[in-house]
Amino acid sequence: MTFANIFYLLLLLPLLAYIVWYIIGHKKTTPSLKVPDTHAYMDAPRSWRIYLIHAPFVLRVISYTMLVLALARPQTTNDWSNKEVEGIDIMLAMDISTSMLAQDLQPNRVEAAKSVASAFVADRETDNIGLTFFAGDAFTQCPMTTDHAVVMQLLHDMGCESVQSGLIADGTALGMGIANALTRLEGSKAKSRVIILLTDGVNNMGDISPLTAAEMAKSLGVRVYTIGVGKNGLAPYPYPVGGTYQMVNLPVEIDEEVLTQIAQMTDGQYYRATNNDELKRVYDDIDKLEKSKLKVREYSKRYEMYQLFGLIGLITLIIELILRQLLLRRIP
Repeated sequence: MTFANIFYLLLLLPLLAYIVWYIIGHKKTTPSLKVPDTHAYMDAPRSWRIYLIHAPFVLRVISYTMLVLALARPQTTNDWSNKEVEGIDIMLAMDISTSMLAQDLQPNRVEAAKSVASAFVADRETDNIGLTFFAGDAFTQCPMTTDHAVVMQLLHDMGCESVQSGLIADGTALGMGIANALTRLEGSKAKSRVIILLTDGVNNMGDISPLTAAEMAKSLGVRVYTIGVGKNGLAPYPYPVGGTYQMVNLPVEIDEEVLTQIAQMTDGQYYRATNNDELKRVYDDIDKLEKSKLKVREYSKRYEMYQLFGLIGLITLIIELILRQLLLRRIP
């Protein structure tokens, strides 16, 4: 917290003198009654007013202090700052083809993938993370950033609607997904650069083959982790029929051989994600990578906070007046 008018804090100095004056002069201003012997009053009950005798003074001090702080205009921080953090550069390449609507993972593959990716982003606080979505083609949904709130929001909105509506072709273009992610990592100066490719199918689209893309990643020193999503056997899939959907069982086809080759060529690893245990292994492996320093420029916005101090000062002043004029009123 900062103060826009910090010199107003000098008004607190007279408050110290007031406190000293009150302590020294309290006995002189307190009414007294002289009696020859106070022994008879030793066991006399004390009124609750005795315990509140100094309350008006304390409330007056608080009220004055809050007024001075409000005049000094306390504010939250609002500036650009540069700092260095430890992290790596990561691109998440996510399959959004319609086959990701299969419900062998609950509630379906795409929702399970969103949950996994969101948990991963939440655990990598200081990493540069970006998003590539692919189906029959690939596009960058989010360039690499340390603003993980943006990444999390885009992951939350991730779905197969753009494929279902025909904005991009359906299918699985693994090579295009890797190549698109590489364009974001190519200029990175981080020592560790990673692509995490998540898919549920076999490459059947795209102008770049998966192994050619893997060669490109290898030449750039980018490690590729591949994850195959889907259980073995058949998977329930909502097949469109007329204006509704009918559940049909379709065979799960994941090109594990190609995904394994991609990972091996780039010193990564292939995982079959039928549950969250395999995904946890991905996190553990990436945590072992060497981290490099990233220069981050952050912006924080200032907000005025004088209203709170002014409100506290007003409330304490009103309570002090009530106590002094009503409950603790003295008769000369």
